[in-house]
Amino acid sequence: MKTLYLVRHAKSDKTITGISDFERPLNDRGLRDAPAMAKILAKKVNSPDLILSSPAVRALTTAQLFAEPLNYKAEKIQQCAEIYEAGVSTLLKTINEIDDRNNCVVMFGHNPGLTDLFNYLTDNDLINLPTSGIVKIDFDLDSWKLVSHGIGISTYIDYPKKV
Repeated sequence: MKTLYLVRHAKSDKTITGISDFERPLNDRGLRDAPAMAKILAKKVNSPDLILSSPAVRALTTAQLFAEPLNYKAEKIQQCAEIYEAGVSTLLKTINEIDDRNNCVVMFGHNPGLTDLFNYLTDNDLINLPTSGIVKIDFDLDSWKLVSHGIGISTYIDYPKKV
């Protein structure tokens, strides 16, 4: 059994000028929502085997805010450049390359990629995974290499406004 949690980065600050999209930090709401959602997720998963994150500031900061409540050392977060601005095929390739010793993985990234990936893997029709939103997908598989279209089972969806 493999379990994948997809977490969209927390709300970012779009008011700052003179920086790239990649460099955008979290805003005050994001800095509140991420730790709150991390505590909720920590009740479901204690110490994932692997945390993967886009290296974009807003995604990596979100992953770092989740790490401690999940009993995961922030310095062990694997930054994966391919996650930033990735579509389904790139995200799927990243998942297929996960070492099979990792059974529970949390991936931090961006929309529309994460919403599209969730729908692709589970045959759901989620319109939008909100910022700080979390989805859980279970795969009745022994290898990440076998993850493909429609074989995931969605077992959990949560986001700040739902809480």
